[in-house]
Amino acid sequence: MHVEFDPTGTVTGLGEAINRLHTDPTVRAALVFAADGNDLPAGAMNDAISASPLPLLGGIFPAVAHASKNHEQGTLVVGLDHLPDYGVIDTLSAPDTAFEPAISAFADTWPDEPRDATYLVVVDGLAARTSDLIEALFFSLGLEHNFIGGGAGSLSLQQSPCIITPEGLHADSALVARLALPSAIGVSHGWQPISETMTVTESEGNRVRTIDWQPAAELYAREVFAHGGARIDADNFFSIAKSYPLGIARYGAEVVVRDPLMMNDAGEIVCVGEVPAGCRIRLLNGDMDTLLTAAGDARSEATTAHPQHSIDTALLFDCISRVLFLDADLDRELDAVGGGAPVHGAFTLGEIANSGRDYLDFLNKSIVYAILDQ
Repeated sequence: MHVEFDPTGTVTGLGEAINRLHTDPTVRAALVFAADGNDLPAGAMNDAISASPLPLLGGIFPAVAHASKNHEQGTLVVGLDHLPDYGVIDTLSAPDTAFEPAISAFADTWPDEPRDATYLVVVDGLAARTSDLIEALFFSLGLEHNFIGGGAGSLSLQQSPCIITPEGLHADSALVARLALPSAIGVSHGWQPISETMTVTESEGNRVRTIDWQPAAELYAREVFAHGGARIDADNFFSIAKSYPLGIARYGAEVVVRDPLMMNDAGEIVCVGEVPAGCRIRLLNGDMDTLLTAAGDARSEATTAHPQHSIDTALLFDCISRVLFLDADLDRELDAVGGGAPVHGAFTLGEIANSGRDYLDFLNKSIVYAILDQ
C-alpha cells in the first residue's frame, strides 16, 4: 500500500501528498482520510479536490491514524492501483429518501463485478437514517463481498460537508465505492452487559424516547448511577456516557453497540445510528483489558480468515469514543490490532463492516481491521 501523510492538515500539504503519490505510475486514484482538526473551509477543500491529478474518495473524520498514532490534525492519503466504481447518496437523513432506488441508480451502471471486491462505505456519522441505508445496501448488493467503512464528521456534533468525492464535498450523504480488492476483516468491541434486558418502547431514527415506557434519559441515568455511582446530566453526558453504551441484542450473534451522544430537552437519548422501537437492549460497560483484548481479537479474526494476505495493506476503522475512553492507552490498542505492523486509517463516528458471511451492520464503539490484498 502506497501511503502518504500530511501532518500539517493544510491544503498545500494535502496537494503535496497527492503529488508524491502521483509520481508512482501504478497509482490511479486515492483514498483520503482527513482529520476534522484541519478545520479547512469547504471551499478550500473543494479547490484541492478539483486541483488533484488523482480522483479522491473518502471523508473528514474526528481523527486519523497514521503509523499507529492518533492524529487530530493531518491527512492520510492511500494510493490505489485502480479507480473504484462509486456512487453518492444524498439527503441521508430525509425520511422520504428511498435508498434502494438510489443505490440502483449508480450500481446498475457499473461494469460487471470483479471476482474479488470490497465495498468501502463512508457515511455522515451524524445522519439520522444510516441503519436504513445499511439495510438497503444489504438488499441491493448482498453479502458476497466484504464491506468496510465508517462515519465521517466532527466531535462538535454539528453536521457539515464531510464526504469526499472527485466532484467535491457532500453533506448528509453516503459514499459507496467498489474497490477491486479482496479483503479479510476482523470486527470486535469488548463491551460487556451490566444491566437487565430492557425494551425500547418509543424511538425515532437515532433518538430513543422511552425505554420500558419510561423517559429514556431518566432510566439511563438511573442505570448508570446504579452501576458506577456517577450522576449524569445534559452537561456531563458525553464524558460519562462514553463508558456506558447501549447493546442491541441479535439472535445468535454479538450485540450491536450504540453510542449515546447526548440527552436532549425532551428527555430523549440521541445516539450514533438508529435504535429501532421494539428492540431489546442492555446497558454495556468495559475496561482497559476488555477493549485491548477486542483489538487483538479483530486482528486475529482477519489474519485467520486469509493468512496469506500481507499485513502492510491493512486499514483501520476505530470508533472515536474508544479513543476518548482509552486516552493515553490508545497506543496499546493500536499495537494490539497492528501486531507490530504500522496501522493506518480513521477514527470514526460509527463503523461499517461485515465479513462476507455475517451481518452487515452500522456499529458503534467497535474496531474494524481490514487487510486489503493490493
